[in-house]
Amino acid sequence: MDNPNLKVEDRGGLRIVTMHRPEAKNALNLDMTTGLTEVMADSRRDPSVRCVVITGADGYFCVGGDVKGMAARKAGEVTIEESAQDLRLKMESVRNLHEMEKPTICAVEGAAAGAGLGIALACDFRIVADDAKITSAFAKVGLSGDYGGSYFASQLIGPSQARAFWMLSPIVSGKEAAEMGLFTKAVEPGKALETAIELGEQLANGPTLAMGRMKRNFRLIESGATLGELLDSEAINLSLSRQTADHKDAAKAFVEKRKPNFTGT
Repeated sequence: MDNPNLKVEDRGGLRIVTMHRPEAKNALNLDMTTGLTEVMADSRRDPSVRCVVITGADGYFCVGGDVKGMAARKAGEVTIEESAQDLRLKMESVRNLHEMEKPTICAVEGAAAGAGLGIALACDFRIVADDAKITSAFAKVGLSGDYGGSYFASQLIGPSQARAFWMLSPIVSGKEAAEMGLFTKAVEPGKALETAIELGEQLANGPTLAMGRMKRNFRLIESGATLGELLDSEAINLSLSRQTADHKDAAKAFVEKRKPNFTGT
């Protein structure tokens, strides 16, 4: 991918996406947001990509939008409608990151704030360094929030705690954020990416079609489905999973007392 602010590396079925503006602690600019939208859409539809890890360069995940760039922007350059439409298109990256039918993982060092926190929380597995700084940040710059952070936080820690975290904008450590439930696991500083890659390789070599159907069921729950609607979804998704090569090999492997060979098919 030819983008100076985004690096993409494929290791077999594992794709590692690195936000790369180290001079700005990986703050989001136009090149990066455009690149994220493109790479997450591609990762979602490419069957050879079986798991995605997203991280940031040089010890920082992402501190959110480029506040200096915002300050330099002249009022009246675009209409409110144009601004909203442009932002909405950019935010497709987190929808694809959250909804793609394959596992996604973030590896957070340094800080995750604002839109950067939204990107992190969109992932299925969220690995954070103990000493990372985690904050919603929006209230401190007079903004209401974007990149789905309020949605993801509400799902993870409940609406009441999410509202407090967004409106009061405390800065918590990675360890505290994991204890709250915002992150899956806190690790030693400098170990987040290593841990995420190890987990990613495990997941990429697993039954990724079945995992994708698990995510369909969880998305239905997120949308407020009734138990009956979820049971309908589970019935069809399990029936589809029974037809996969992965399930057939796993059933055979159980009888033969060997490890299954999952191929994502």
